[in-house]
Formats: sequence, C-alpha cells, structure tokens
Amino acid sequence: MNPTMIQFFHWYSEGDGKLWKHAEKQAEYLSQLGITSVWFPPAYKGANGGYSVGYDAYDLFDLGEFDQKNSTATKYGTKHDYKKAIQKLKKNNIQVIVDVVLGHKAGGDELEKFKAVKVDEENREKIISSEIEIESYTKFTFPGRKKKYSEFEWNFTCFSGVDYAEGKDSHIYKIKSEYGDDWEEMIDDEKGNYDYLMFNDIEHRNPHVREELNKWAKWYFDETDFDGVRLDALKHISFEFYKEWLTMLRSNSEKNIFAVGEYWAPGQLSLLQKYIDATEGCMSLFDSSLQNNFHTASKEGGSYDLRNILSETLTEADPMHSVSLVDNHDTQPLQDLEAPVEAWFKPIAYALILLRENGYPCVFYPDLYGAHYKDTDREGNEQEIFLEKVDGIEELLKLRKENAYGVQRDYFEDANCLGWIREGDDDHQGCAIVLSNKDVYQKPMEMGEKYIGKTFYDALGRSQEKIEIKEDGWADFPVPAGNVSVWVPE
Repeated sequence: MNPTMIQFFHWYSEGDGKLWKHAEKQAEYLSQLGITSVWFPPAYKGANGGYSVGYDAYDLFDLGEFDQKNSTATKYGTKHDYKKAIQKLKKNNIQVIVDVVLGHKAGGDELEKFKAVKVDEENREKIISSEIEIESYTKFTFPGRKKKYSEFEWNFTCFSGVDYAEGKDSHIYKIKSEYGDDWEEMIDDEKGNYDYLMFNDIEHRNPHVREELNKWAKWYFDETDFDGVRLDALKHISFEFYKEWLTMLRSNSEKNIFAVGEYWAPGQLSLLQKYIDATEGCMSLFDSSLQNNFHTASKEGGSYDLRNILSETLTEADPMHSVSLVDNHDTQPLQDLEAPVEAWFKPIAYALILLRENGYPCVFYPDLYGAHYKDTDREGNEQEIFLEKVDGIEELLKLRKENAYGVQRDYFEDANCLGWIREGDDDHQGCAIVLSNKDVYQKPMEMGEKYIGKTFYDALGRSQEKIEIKEDGWADFPVPAGNVSVWVPE
C-alpha cells in the first residue's frame, strides 16, 4: 500500500486530555482511508503543563504520569491514554511517529548563577557586552518525578544560551562554557549562527547531555514501541548530534526507525539538500519549498504558471528524502510561519502530493477534520478562524490507496492545466488526474491499451459525464475551472 502520514494535531488542538482518546477512536477510520502512519505532537510535559502544545519541553520522561507544572496529564492526556492510542493504531497497521524536541528546554526549577555575554539578536556571532554574571532558570531537578527513570539533573553547563536573566531585560545571553565560546556549527549563516532559538538552548557538545538524550530515546522506545521520529527545529541543532543520536536509537531499538526533520527553508531547496548531505541521508525532510509553492499558487490564482509548481522542490529533486505537505501547525493562520494554502487550491495541492509517485505525503489534521479557534494576530487583534475540511479529501486518500500505482505519464504543457495518468499494476486499476487553476479544460492523455473501450467516471463527482477510452488508448479528460477531477474505470 502507498505510505501516507497524517499530522494528527494542529497548534490549537482541543485540550483537556482529549487527543489521545480521540486518536484511539479514529484508528479504524484512518486505516480505511489508507493512512499508514500517525504523527503525534510532543507527548511529554511542557513548561506550561496541561496547556502546553509541547514545544516548550520541560521533562522528557514525563508522558503525563507525574504531577508537575500544575498538572499530571499533558494537554493531550495521560501516559495511560497515550499508550492505549498507540496500541490501537498499531493493531490497525498504522505506524506511530513521535515528535522529538531536543533543541531547548523550558520551565527550569531553580535559578543558577553563571557567566555570560550578550549577543546581537540579528547576528548571534556579534558580542555586544562584556562578560557578566547572570541568574537564570537553568537547574532542572524534576521534583514531581523524584528521579524515576533517570537521576540526571540539568544545570547551566548543559546549555549554550538563554533568553532570560533575573532582574535584567530579555535578551540572548551566550553562556561561557568549557565546551566552546562559539555556538555549535550550523549549515547556514542565517542570523550569523542560528544555533539559539528560544528558552534554554541545549549544549550538544556536553558528553553528559548526549549520553542522557541517547538514554532517553531508548527509554521512550521501550515504553511506547514507536516507529518513527519527527525532529523539531533542525535549523537550530547540531547536525553532527543528530547523526549520532539516530545511529544510537536505531542500534538500541534494533529497528530501522523512520526519521523526518523540520528544516524550514521555503524556496531554498539548496539548503535542504545541503542538510541531507551533512547528515549523510540519515533522515527525510519536510518539503517546505513545495508547501511554499502551494501557498503562492493559491494566492496568485489563474496568473500562476502551474508548470512551475514542482520546481525547486525536494519532492522533485530528491523524492527518497522528501515528506510532502500542504499545511502544518506552523503555517496555519495566526502562527509564526503563517503561509496557509487557500481553501479553493487545497484539493489541487492534495492531488499533487497524494496521487503522484514521488514523496511521502502528510495530511494536516484540520484538512481532514476541520478546525475552529481564536487567537490574536500580529497586530494584537483577536481573530476567529474556521478551517473547513478539504473538499474531496477522503476520496483523494482512498484513490491513493486504491488507484495511484504503476507507470506515471505527465501532461504538463499548459500553464493553467496539468494532467497525469497512473497506469495501475497487477493488483490495482489506474487513474487519470486533471487539475486547473483557471478555466474549464479538456486534457488529452493516454491511459494505455489495456483500458481501450473502458468507461471512466470522475471519482470526485466534479463531472457527471462518462469518458470512453478510444482505440489508440487516448481520451480527453475534462476538469472544472479552478478544480481537480480524478477519472477511474467503472
């Protein structure tokens, strides 16, 4: 079966410990749609306790088990609920991909004093103060856990920088460290060096830190039997660290753990390729360039040349290392990297990631279930957001499961209408896909001799007519304006 992932959450997913139970109930439905893996949000305790989305990682060993940060459960539920959801998904032949945040820690338990220098926020290589003593919450003792699972305590030697100093203005402070006065090496020079992102930045050159993170990964695997990892914020973490960490995880688990990383660089394919080279291909990356193309195409409408939709994308350049997506929790409305794909274009975008042979597609939760939330925009005004379920998304997923196989032939000669066919294989009938960002079209395409005389219909119901494949194996396949049709044999 064609592999298909779902990101089973969004930034504003409902709290009150409901997500794990919801996932357990949805396991059979997801399997019927052809979903083969579920990406869960960070499952461990964040600094904001039961309200934390999870990217403010506090205690990696607390999966909703200990009374810490004013809550036992995480936003998504208890450890018991989490493990039940995983077991139900695996019973339905769905793999579980866990979200791993190893770039920073937040919510320290005690203040510590240490030496640091201020750095320029736009150029972190530029020191803008003399060495000073500051106090920050860099001591992590996890009092609620009482050293269960691990006795390791984090202190300021485990971090390379902080953004909080008691009694001082918020700023980025580079900690004076025995592991080097410089930031760790990154593959790009954005902001001078983008090692520092937020909170307490983890110092991966500290051997005790690496040992603890390797130990934690084995513990997490032993507890949950996950199948893959989604690695957060790669742009800010040593690529050397992740090469070692993944090697250790795969060795300790005796399993070829799948890994996909978030290196968000829209329109910068060369950076994604550079990162894959630096990590020796040990992980896939989300195709941020393709997502950016979808966003742009949805904004520009009929003036966008669809022949460029796959240009400069990882899915086209290196499909073996690409996880393709339409939107995620960072690009959704009111988020920091906001770049949503407009609703009218989403069926087109999903056809492009679900029904073609390249890439490993990832469906976004609101696109399958819808979402409704409120938050403030960049100007501080409260906005109410309604995200509708994508028109035809269930049918597109089933078409991937049942028809998107075999030889692919592209018909990309028109700026406003793309088409391709999948011939099918010994076990699956094929399909013909036509999409338009402007007018009504008819696309002549060759289905092949095995379909001669067969009648095709639009599985998405956009058109009610029937198409017969001619004696040369060709037919003219229609599509409505600004839409997508998928033609399959009766």
